[in-house]
Amino acid sequence: MLKADLRRDFLARRRSLTSAEVAQLSQAISEALVVAFPVAKWHWLHVFLPIPQQHEPDTWRIIRHVWATWPAVQVAVPVVQPNGRTLRHYHLTSNTKLVHNRWGIPEPVDAPQVASEKLDAVLVPLLAFDETGQRVGYGKGFYDHFLAECRPEALRIGLSLEPPVSRIDDAWPSDVRLHACVTPERVWQFT
Repeated sequence: MLKADLRRDFLARRRSLTSAEVAQLSQAISEALVVAFPVAKWHWLHVFLPIPQQHEPDTWRIIRHVWATWPAVQVAVPVVQPNGRTLRHYHLTSNTKLVHNRWGIPEPVDAPQVASEKLDAVLVPLLAFDETGQRVGYGKGFYDHFLAECRPEALRIGLSLEPPVSRIDDAWPSDVRLHACVTPERVWQFT
């Protein structure tokens, strides 16, 4: 399938979910993530903050679990820059003040910036992914640019409410593939 078709179809599928269904699926993703990966060994975990009206996986479950279980693991979150094309990353703690940007995404205020090179793992938002680790996001290219800045060994882990499609037909060579993707049913690993 083509990215535009996947984007349209998966947005519609997500919108059809109830809040209770998103919460249940998010809980399964959170549980699978902390079992499948060596979270305790990471120094920095990058986590996107969910847009509830888009029915994104609730990453707050993961963040709170990390804070409670592995206090040495630091959490960084993205902030869209005024140019509308790039992200910067900031340290998130339980005391960080958040404000919502124009897309409804919570962003930290007055938090220390975190360099992309420090990150050990990045939880990547997506609408769809395929069996080779290609992903479809909202189409702005924020994450492809950001992931290219990270160290090669930094894990790129997608979070998806849905299983993969077999193939994204119009993936570009510059698209940054995932190392893994966590769904409510299983963890997909890519080589």
